[in-house]
Amino acid sequence: MKTATIPLASGSTERSIETVQRIKLTRRELLKGTGVLFGTLAVSSVLATLAPSRAWALEMTGLDAHQGQVLLVLVKRIYPHQSLDDAVYALVIKDLDKKATADEGLRSTLAKGIQQLDARADGDWSKRAIAEQNKDVAALAGSPFFEVVRSTAVVSLYSNPLAYAHFGYGGSEGDGGYLHKGFNNLSWLPDPPAPLSGPIPSDN
Repeated sequence: MKTATIPLASGSTERSIETVQRIKLTRRELLKGTGVLFGTLAVSSVLATLAPSRAWALEMTGLDAHQGQVLLVLVKRIYPHQSLDDAVYALVIKDLDKKATADEGLRSTLAKGIQQLDARADGDWSKRAIAEQNKDVAALAGSPFFEVVRSTAVVSLYSNPLAYAHFGYGGSEGDGGYLHKGFNNLSWLPDPPAPLSGPIPSDN
């Protein structure tokens, strides 16, 4: 059976953005789409300039395509970033899928949570209006379903090279940090008054 390899995202810059994942999809899976999330990087996204292709795909083994899509939208409601590509959010689904594959109990928790969300929408919760989705998420806060998604997302979403590229974080610079390398590059916050800035750290 023929396969096609689709990169989720790859490329290289001074921050060394490496290939995140290559996914082998059988022709049947490409046609059927079950267990696979598909997406396209926005033209204006910084990731679009790093990746060899704007198209991305994520194959899942513990979740089906609908479950993956609902979870992706849920993560976007919990950690909303207007211009952050779905490809970055998909990395959270990748980790949730891995956990669901290894843990039947967790898989059941995710499935039941998704069913509850779909019930609120009389069908597909991922297509529900954003304002209603936000209300639904607030009602779920603190539940086992919500907490496993939230706790997985807070790590997966912000600890990967794709997120670093989007937010402009250069990664670890060792003990010296960014004191003498970009520490004052913040352009979205006003400079604090000098008396409130505190002393400048010194290696001496």
